[in-house]
Amino acid sequence: MATPNYGYEKRQKELAKKKKKEEKLKHKAERKVGEGAEEGAPDDNADTDPTALNPDTPAQP
Repeated sequence: MATPNYGYEKRQKELAKKKKKEEKLKHKAERKVGEGAEEGAPDDNADTDPTALNPDTPAQP
């Protein structure tokens, strides 16, 4: 009977783990990008008063 090649099995498990982790990160990044596109960027509010963001700034005449 042949002896099991434990090094090969370990390497295959490590590669599978790495692949699964990369896929998970890829899906997470895709979800993050998708959420940003659906909600809209916060910079879309062009009519916002700049002094409202920083009350310490004096108003321009």
